Amino acid sequence: MEEQANTNAKWKVKAFNIIFKADTPGGKLFDAILLVAIFFSVLAVILESVGWIRLLYGTYFLWAEWIFTAFFLIEYIIRIIIVKKPWHYIKSFFGIVDLLSILPSLLAFFFVGAQSLMIIRGLRLLRIFRIFKLTQYLGEASQLSSALLASRKKITLFIGTVLILVSILGAIMYLIEPPESGFTNIPKGIYWSIVTLTTVGYGDIAPITALGQIVASLIMIMGYGIIAVPTGIVTSEMNKNRFKMDNRSCQSCGATQHGDFAKFCHNCGKKLPIAE
Repeated sequence: MEEQANTNAKWKVKAFNIIFKADTPGGKLFDAILLVAIFFSVLAVILESVGWIRLLYGTYFLWAEWIFTAFFLIEYIIRIIIVKKPWHYIKSFFGIVDLLSILPSLLAFFFVGAQSLMIIRGLRLLRIFRIFKLTQYLGEASQLSSALLASRKKITLFIGTVLILVSILGAIMYLIEPPESGFTNIPKGIYWSIVTLTTVGYGDIAPITALGQIVASLIMIMGYGIIAVPTGIVTSEMNKNRFKMDNRSCQSCGATQHGDFAKFCHNCGKKLPIAE
């Protein structure tokens, strides 16, 4: 029994080093195989959505789908078995993505077309940051997420104001324009206001009266200014965060310009103050 337990422990350690570590030869090979499998599984989903390709090679795509699903399912189960705290992995970001990459194939038994959701497997390619040591880019992602979080109240207020504005403009266009122009109700007027204010301009509905065209012109000009507002809000917060991080001076030697996740001074090694 003890010998079997030791064998199982050694197997788990070896498998853990291969699957979860990218700095070993076995780990690099496994990660390369995993990335290739993810890439081709996503490519298969994309190609299968093309009618004539599905008609000619539908059987091959079906086989590929189940082969990839079986591979990812086995990998997912092994990951749960070999980690010390399975629940931590299951509820982690990559654990959830790994599970979601398997579920669409199973859901396809109950919901037609659910296999198209397998495109979510593309999120697994984020492991490329870990595999190729690109973690320095995670600092930029952290700053962006912090800026979005810090500016959420301003952005929420801005979106609320825009919704009120397009509702009023949509109602005005409904009153100004005749039904033959396409403004048959207020919701369609609101839809047109959103499309015009965001400078998308589908052209499916257009004002035909002089007054309506004047209002439309004002909305178009207004749209250029409104689009810049959320960008300015987020950029302002990012600059604030960057200023806080760049000016975290060491209380011991006064050195600055420390990394985003630096906990100790690059000059003297003393612990840095936490950025607030």
